[in-house]
Amino acid sequence: MTTGVRRRMGVEERREQLISVALELFSRRPPADVSIDEIAAAAGISRPLVYHYFPGKLSLYEAALRRAADDLAHRFVEPREGPLGARLSRVMERYFDFVDAHGPGFSALMRGGPSVPSGQAANALIDAVRQAARDQILAHLGVAEPSARLDLVVRSWVALAESTALLWLDGRRVARAELELQLVHDFVALLAVSAQRDPALAVLLREILAGEPVDGPFAELVAGLLALAPAGALPGARAEAAAQAVISSPRR
Repeated sequence: MTTGVRRRMGVEERREQLISVALELFSRRPPADVSIDEIAAAAGISRPLVYHYFPGKLSLYEAALRRAADDLAHRFVEPREGPLGARLSRVMERYFDFVDAHGPGFSALMRGGPSVPSGQAANALIDAVRQAARDQILAHLGVAEPSARLDLVVRSWVALAESTALLWLDGRRVARAELELQLVHDFVALLAVSAQRDPALAVLLREILAGEPVDGPFAELVAGLLALAPAGALPGARAEAAAQAVISSPRR
């Protein structure tokens, strides 16, 4: 039975509650459209009490932004076990879980502009997320000091994931699962293009593909690309080997 008495919270507990409430509201609508009154009502406290814990909406927004950035960066953390394709698939699934749950806030944050109360703070936090994602991917590749070309590949892929998510939010016209798989394919495709100009990347790519199962996403991409090549496009023994690879690859 409820007594109707509101439980008092400690300072940090109340701050955490307000951050959670604000983040939930910012996830539904652009931050500029959310008022302190709404945040107070959702938290079940008065407007002056919100100001007791945060000087204003900007400081509360920045605290919520830090929470969201930490959460988003953590989506790239994955045990470094098993095939890389499967690991990236799980990373992309968690990444799109976040985008799906925080659509308007994610869009406002990434696109910047007047809908973001603190552009400078937002840019710094998003840069930190991008750096964390880049570091995690390099760790999965087992590379501590990447070459300029590999660094470009990884950073380009992180940016591609970000832009793809933003485009997906505008109408969600492509199935989410398809985009997640496409981004996994995009990673190895970007790596393959650069590997043609960098012997060290070529070695790395061979090692990655050697550890992939025949029904994994990377093998699926290779088989699909080979299937697109017209007959006679690959001369001699290479054409025969390519055909055999297509035949032996699983179909979906």
